[in-house]
Amino acid sequence: MIRVGIGGWVFEPWRGVFYPEGLPQKRELEHASRHVTSIEINGTYYGTQKPASFRKWADETPDDFVFALKGSRYTTNRRKLAEAGESVRRLIDSGVTELGDKLGPINWQFMETKAFDPEDFEAFLALLPPKEGSRRLRHAVEVRHDSFKVPEFVALARKYGVAIVLADSQSFPLIADPTADFVYARLQSASEAEQVGYSAAALDGWQARAKTFAKGGVPDDLPLLAGAGEREGGRDVFIYMINGFKPKAPAAAMALIERLGGR
Repeated sequence: MIRVGIGGWVFEPWRGVFYPEGLPQKRELEHASRHVTSIEINGTYYGTQKPASFRKWADETPDDFVFALKGSRYTTNRRKLAEAGESVRRLIDSGVTELGDKLGPINWQFMETKAFDPEDFEAFLALLPPKEGSRRLRHAVEVRHDSFKVPEFVALARKYGVAIVLADSQSFPLIADPTADFVYARLQSASEAEQVGYSAAALDGWQARAKTFAKGGVPDDLPLLAGAGEREGGRDVFIYMINGFKPKAPAAAMALIERLGGR
């Protein structure tokens, strides 16, 4: 599957633009989930959520909708990642599986000051549970320090079946190597000058890359650190319009969804 969406759903500048005038705030998730096919939950990054919240979000969205969620900053913003086991467990135990089949990947985002320590980072990857009960869990890591742009990091992610977030950003390193059975992209170059945030050519490019990744291939216009990494049987693809000029994020997501065949 290919899912395209936005980061979060509560953003004041979307009101009266993406959200119709007068739409109650409590219905914004309902509205957003009818126009994009996935949303990355931001609240889990800032604090522990309740099982009832996950159930409510699942109930408000269509049957084929998928959420991603960000791992807690208290897990990733620590000196020794090897000591993060209890914090990882706290997120999993908070009720994420209440999303049911709508539970997508968990994105563990690191600060741009966090450099690559191979031994410590492998210890962290080993802490990420592949399942909770009968529910499979999928993990991605979003690294923001140039020291991660080495084949050794790609090899570690492949060893543990963890995706490396593909960041379309002027500020953070681009690591496009696929390392899991899914691809997780966060696009961060939306422009206020473009009607839907991205030019038609840029959206066409991401459409082509998404389809190539989904078929198990690797786009030939993205740089790789450690070999092609083709996958027989294909991959799921998750693409989120995150910022740049954030008010255009929903329009960019909907434009890409349309190019991929509609919702």
